[in-house]
Amino acid sequence: MEVEVEYRIQNTEYRIQNTEYGRQKLMREVNMDRNAAKTFEDLVVWRKAHQFVLSIYRLTATFPKNEAYGLTIQMCRAAVSIPANIAEGFKKRGKSDKARFMNIAQGSLEECRYYLILSRDLGYGNTDELLKALDEVARILNAYRKTILETGF
Repeated sequence: MEVEVEYRIQNTEYRIQNTEYGRQKLMREVNMDRNAAKTFEDLVVWRKAHQFVLSIYRLTATFPKNEAYGLTIQMCRAAVSIPANIAEGFKKRGKSDKARFMNIAQGSLEECRYYLILSRDLGYGNTDELLKALDEVARILNAYRKTILETGF
């Protein structure tokens, strides 16, 4: 069964197509009649990452009180770092600078992945939907970083 996810990075539309073998193909359609992103808030990847942060805050609000200065703060810090680095990288001028901030966001994303696994294993809640949301952010962020390096926008 093939599933397609569509998103836009500046004037380029991308589709991720999941093949029947679980592999993903990135499809690119260039020169859409849409405006380029003027602020980081226009980026689909930032909006998805921001929604992920809000979901993390909702999840951690249910954690035991003894985790307030442990897992809760670590998880929130790592989650906030994802859209924060996307936002900071958006205004960098050089493509290597932009890509570096996207890579930092990718590192924070993987840190969040571990915290979600840990939370699930500790019995603090079902994290399946959050892991799916995180996977979506990861796919879009990977494509965005690759596009930055290839095109230099």
